[in-house]
Amino acid sequence: MPSHPVLPIAYFSMEIGLKASLPTYSGGLGVLAGDTLKSCADLGLPVTGVTLLYRKGYFTQSLSDKGQQMAHPVLWNVEEELKPLSARTEVKIEGRSVKLRAFRYDLKGVGGHIVPIYFLDSDLLENDPKDRSLTDHLYGGDHRYRLAQEVILGMGGVGMLKALDQNPAEGPSEGIGTYHMNEGHAALLSVALLDHKTNGQLEHASQKELDWVRDRVVFTTHTPVPAGHDRFDLELTEQVLGTPLTHALKNLEWIDDQLNMTHLALKSSRYVNGVANRHGEVSRQMFPGYPIDAITNGIHARSWTAKSMAMLFDECIPHWQKDNYDLRLAIELPLLKLEAAHQEAKNDLLSAIKERTGQVFDPQVFTLGFARRAATYKRGDLLLSNPDALKAIAAKHGGLQIVYAGKSHPKDDQGIKVIERIVKAGQSLSEDPNSKIKVVYLENYDMDLGHLICAGVDLWINNPIKPLEASGTSGMKAALNGVPNLSTLDGWWVEGCFEGVTGWEIEDQVDGMNLPPDLDLSTVAQEAFRSLTHKLDQIILPLFHQNKPQWLRIMRQAIAINGAHFTTQRMMHQYLLRAYPVPFC
Repeated sequence: MPSHPVLPIAYFSMEIGLKASLPTYSGGLGVLAGDTLKSCADLGLPVTGVTLLYRKGYFTQSLSDKGQQMAHPVLWNVEEELKPLSARTEVKIEGRSVKLRAFRYDLKGVGGHIVPIYFLDSDLLENDPKDRSLTDHLYGGDHRYRLAQEVILGMGGVGMLKALDQNPAEGPSEGIGTYHMNEGHAALLSVALLDHKTNGQLEHASQKELDWVRDRVVFTTHTPVPAGHDRFDLELTEQVLGTPLTHALKNLEWIDDQLNMTHLALKSSRYVNGVANRHGEVSRQMFPGYPIDAITNGIHARSWTAKSMAMLFDECIPHWQKDNYDLRLAIELPLLKLEAAHQEAKNDLLSAIKERTGQVFDPQVFTLGFARRAATYKRGDLLLSNPDALKAIAAKHGGLQIVYAGKSHPKDDQGIKVIERIVKAGQSLSEDPNSKIKVVYLENYDMDLGHLICAGVDLWINNPIKPLEASGTSGMKAALNGVPNLSTLDGWWVEGCFEGVTGWEIEDQVDGMNLPPDLDLSTVAQEAFRSLTHKLDQIILPLFHQNKPQWLRIMRQAIAINGAHFTTQRMMHQYLLRAYPVPFC
């Protein structure tokens, strides 16, 4: 912890994943935000979370027999999960005044410290009907809907914190020292701060006032490709923000021929970081001239440890929940107890598979896991791209079981097709009487299912095209539970891969930054597939079946080296040392 006092921090994120019954997240970004705030609570930090409510969530996923994804609205009871507050604020959208309220969730840390999280809601009777639905869907609607949501998050979030300051019983009792934008969705908070500092005369902002804003804003970027950054043309920007504000932002050079939320965040932040060392390098290439640091993501250890593994840690490493660094002591875990704890986690997963699908998996058969968002660059179907080669490996080593899960955005046609290809190939392998492979694709991937899969498989597979994986955290969750990784060297795995010690590299020389946009990704996957299957056949499966003590030592090393390091507790210590200290001015 730093020796200087920590000023109150407001953490803004478009999505925050705290638990499966709060469907206010879609995937990695939201879960990372939730894990970050959980560690803030554990560390007793003066942090407040800000996000949107999403009455209809992201979506519930079901799959047809042919693997076609179907999206259904999420049904959840807001009042059962969150506390409504009396505070109100408003924003201007398309010239209309949109009133906002907030719901509060108290996140309690391991020592009892509370981090309040505020969920902004526009569903108020006094609002225009089309404005009442603006906080219904996460990543839903068109560009206008998205920009309106980002107005609510950034500008409405700042306004709500000021309103809550007037009522300490509902909100933070001290002014905010740092506003942390988790991705560019919240970049308009800088505009709200400048408007406040200039008393509504933003167009006349002085350099001193611009510096005042920069002194208070921190920005974390998560996206390593230009297409992933939110951009809005000037016509839409003027429509939503209004012509005077748009022109003022152009004069300040915070926007140019479009509203690029990442550029706005970069220009208005005192500190910027990527989410892994490699991602920091990529970000500096993408945005030359900006000093972009790197703080590698982590996971909240207590949240992602299987029950059986947590019991083992409690017995052998009693302080691990309060001090994640103590997980280094996992290097001395008794191997037989580690094996038993993992087998229990594996049995839990296989029971869930049977309950959800009726399929019976063998607890003694080597089981691989691949669960994450179904995006083309993640190449979820790579492992199944050559069924004959995979069948030969399975026949040689006593069979294989593969567990898949993951949603694709309903508008991502290519990602939806990835799911269909996996389901089709998996059915073919599972139904082939000459195959010793079983494949299952589990529907409706959420935090609870992710917890089961990460802890219950024997090997975690990850094969994105480099360097398009900014960080990734699912493999960290696997490592924490003693599950080794087999992955391309991208994101966090560049830092976590010690060959044959914590897992293995999938060798792949494809450069994802220079691929034609219309390229069939299957044409550039041969090297990765050969490397993946070679290591599976020649190294990993022989080790698992023929040298179990050494396999268990690798599991133990995965916990002690990667599980102990890639946590949000370590991550927050780095933010405290590099990002958060500011002087009052």
